[in-house]
Amino acid sequence: MLKTILAVSVAGIAGTLLRFATGTWVNANWPKHFYAATLAVNLVGCLIIGLLYGWFLLRPEVPIEIRAGLIVGFVGGLTTFSSFSLDTLRLLESGQALVAFGYLGISVFGGLLATWAGLSLTKL
Repeated sequence: MLKTILAVSVAGIAGTLLRFATGTWVNANWPKHFYAATLAVNLVGCLIIGLLYGWFLLRPEVPIEIRAGLIVGFVGGLTTFSSFSLDTLRLLESGQALVAFGYLGISVFGGLLATWAGLSLTKL
């Protein structure tokens, strides 16, 4: 378990630094499009998590430390939107469309509502 925690931690630092570097670069080059950095890391993160998940399905012998390090640590540090996308896709693939769309709606609209609520609480 310690090796897995270490792998997730180190890879998470790398993913987080890549997200920070991407944001810094985008903001320096396209300051009017602040959302472009988030969009870029979310889309790239979704591509990476799909590639990794598919690759790991084909290679069950890959140790859990590597799997967790790359998916939870690196991609999770880069973006959690990719995990949300994979979870939704897996629900759809398993025939749980109603649950998937519920998860999708609650995540998007609930997330917006929670963000608005948090911001509103700071204005009290």
